[in-house]
Amino acid sequence: MSTTFIAKLIVKPGQEKEIERLQVELAEVTKKSEPDCLVYDFIRHRTEPRTYVVYARFRDEAAFQAHMKAPFHDRLVPPILAALAQDMDLQFFDCLA
Repeated sequence: MSTTFIAKLIVKPGQEKEIERLQVELAEVTKKSEPDCLVYDFIRHRTEPRTYVVYARFRDEAAFQAHMKAPFHDRLVPPILAALAQDMDLQFFDCLA
């Protein structure tokens, strides 16, 4: 069964460009180097410019765990978290179809 997460990110004022740079890099390297990552989307809310969402789906739990242990993950995620105005709202889902 695939592992899917949705993360809502609300960034500190003035950190929009930095979070976009970091998340776009994270999305690109994930898609390029992790064949078991089926989807990795980074999107911005249309009317709330400091609100972003990451939607990611991995082939299985092992693929998600490999993503979490990737060297680029350790390099990019701490500055992403530092740019947030509040804790990330991270939720996990099971894909049914």
